[in-house]
Formats: sequence, structure tokens, C-alpha cells
Amino acid sequence: MQVYDSILDTIGNTPLVRVPKLNRGLKPTILAKIEYLNPGGSVK
Repeated sequence: MQVYDSILDTIGNTPLVRVPKLNRGLKPTILAKIEYLNPGGSVK
């Protein structure tokens, strides 16, 4: 587990996960961004 001194230290490090079912037969790799791990959620 990572512990941060400030919420600002968490900005820009949203994890990405490969999506194998969407990548089948494709040359580019499709990634999903795990928005719920953002400090502010997924606010647009």
C-alpha cells in the first residue's frame, strides 16, 4: 500500500489495465483507465 503526504501527490498516477478480450486480433493494445482510483473520482 502506498501512503501519500498530500492528495496532490496522487495526481497523474491513475492505473491502466490491459483489456484482453478487446485486444484479440488487434495490433494496438487497448487499455482501461481505472477512474474510481482518482482522488476526485471521474468528474468531467
